[in-house]
Amino acid sequence: MQKLRDIEIRTECPDPPTSHGNVTPILHEILHALKRLEQNAETTTIDLRAMPFGPGDEAQLRETLGRGEVAAQLDALGNSEIWETAFPGVWMLEHHNSVGERIAWQIEITRIPAILQTPAEDLAESLDRLDKWLDGPDSETD
Repeated sequence: MQKLRDIEIRTECPDPPTSHGNVTPILHEILHALKRLEQNAETTTIDLRAMPFGPGDEAQLRETLGRGEVAAQLDALGNSEIWETAFPGVWMLEHHNSVGERIAWQIEITRIPAILQTPAEDLAESLDRLDKWLDGPDSETD
């Protein structure tokens, strides 16, 4: 009688897929979001941290989207990098906390990411400060 340990076991691994799991659906989502942006000025944010990426998915997504001509770096409670991909209107946003851990990773389909737009309250402060600067310390108004 043959024992279990005497049974030959052979394992086979399938060839790696040519298309990574979530990249193609994300690209389709971006395509539909671009259409909405063009037709209705509707912006879309895709939270990439909420998606299950398999090995190589992130690299393939970055490679497929590429980098465009515009990039910005913010330093507020950690570093944030924002860049337009090779597809105008498709922006990649990556936020890190003060110890360098990624806390947000998004794609925004918009003309300009919200984080780069000046808030209304900052405009009022800017106007007030510039007005005071132009008046100068030598100006006296009654």
